[in-house]
Amino acid sequence: QVQLVESGGGLVQPGGPLRLSCAASININSVNAMGWYRQAPGKRRELVAVATRAGRANYADFVEGRFTISRNSAKNTVSLQMNSLKSADTAVYYCWTCGEYWGQGTHVTVSS
Repeated sequence: QVQLVESGGGLVQPGGPLRLSCAASININSVNAMGWYRQAPGKRRELVAVATRAGRANYADFVEGRFTISRNSAKNTVSLQMNSLKSADTAVYYCWTCGEYWGQGTHVTVSS
């Protein structure tokens, strides 16, 4: 079974940075894509960013150039570097890979 474990969430002030990491139990080069989703209270889970095995990255419109998704095949991890965070970014962030596998999520709270 594919296991995904997120880390790096926490409390950050508006405008600040935060880096999330996802550790996979598999060789991430064996799957077509990995990415990050998020879910805020009362809202649907939404795509944040996806990185493909071919090396392409796709981002949701709300990212607005602030986030970067990166794959580290040596460590089988996928990170999400988030900068210029807003209160609207407050959510539980989930690691995902194709085949509908999900991590348990890591909380990100953007607040003063």
